[in-house]
Amino acid sequence: MMKRLLTRGLMGLMGLMGLMGTVQAQGPRLPLSAGATASVITCGPGDDFYLAFGHSAIRITDTANGIDYAYNYGTFDFDTPHFYWNFARGMLDYCLSRTPFDRFTATYAFEGRAMWEQRLELTQQEVNNLYLMLEWNYMPENRFYRYDFFRDNCATRVRDMVESACGKRRVDCGEWESESYRDMVHRSTAGGCLEWWTLGVDLLLGLPADHRVDSREAMFHPLAMQQLYATATRGGAPLVAESRTLLEDHREPLRRSFPPVAAFALLLTAVAVMTVGAGRFGIPKGVLRWTDRILFGVAGVAGLFLCFMWFGTDHWCTRWNLNLLWLSPLLVLIAIRLERSPRWALWLQEGCFAVAAVWVLWCGLSVAIIPIILTLALRVAGRMR
Repeated sequence: MMKRLLTRGLMGLMGLMGLMGTVQAQGPRLPLSAGATASVITCGPGDDFYLAFGHSAIRITDTANGIDYAYNYGTFDFDTPHFYWNFARGMLDYCLSRTPFDRFTATYAFEGRAMWEQRLELTQQEVNNLYLMLEWNYMPENRFYRYDFFRDNCATRVRDMVESACGKRRVDCGEWESESYRDMVHRSTAGGCLEWWTLGVDLLLGLPADHRVDSREAMFHPLAMQQLYATATRGGAPLVAESRTLLEDHREPLRRSFPPVAAFALLLTAVAVMTVGAGRFGIPKGVLRWTDRILFGVAGVAGLFLCFMWFGTDHWCTRWNLNLLWLSPLLVLIAIRLERSPRWALWLQEGCFAVAAVWVLWCGLSVAIIPIILTLALRVAGRMR
């Protein structure tokens, strides 16, 4: 149970879109028959954060040769040595799996998740080319790749394979609305049931996540790729020959969690009452002292963690994280020194709080961050007396 909880928590931090797949040993049969088809499969979101973005796969069907496979680039192995450490450092390898399509579908049917198929308008040679590339990728020495949530995941691998199969006849997906990586993550976690995960993502992601994506970059998101492929053309002709729904969404509605903005607003209220009424209500100074040590200590350690994610990992999207303005390692010093903290350190931290609040509001980060900043700023100001 503990391993399962740790796994769900770690996967949630970066929104991993993987699905454990099964590997088949049967080799390719070529050439495929004239009736062979290739499709992009899009799976709807699930109930957990790391499933909130959906999933993508490629389906190759050739009834004459008994072939009906789902090629899934979202497979990972929990038994990989140093799995969690590799995940935290951005050094986790995913791999391609090949699964009979009925077994692949059964997984999503059991979870009550939707599934759609977009059959591609490819020539027989292009279908054969796609099949060959997938089989080559499936070889043990080729199936592993270094996972990157935004740039190299289960959806972008599907995109790259389709583009390679199309060759010189370039796929035109048109323009994408003005959104950043962060905006697309927010849109996937909207609705009130994943607000705590949204807060966690906003704490982890740095300025690179605010890059405005084009249509190709937006395809890191399976549902965005499905939307773009629906109107994509190739040489003036539609890329998708037929679209159909394979599974309807039958999930139970998620229960709304207690909003983080409300939780931290209550914390702010409690700390404000303690600060203003310390003398009036006779609250011992020791209570405020330990409150400050806990608040500053937790915030400072969180800042050290963000420094590790910036400088100690391969996660490009956690660099230049301006949350370090308010989750500052300087707070560790203040937590230790308290009344003996240098005045310059207190004033510097207060200035950082002000800049951070403006940045959070300007960039549309989780509003739950604002009451946290105000709570910390109030207590740092209390140490200036």
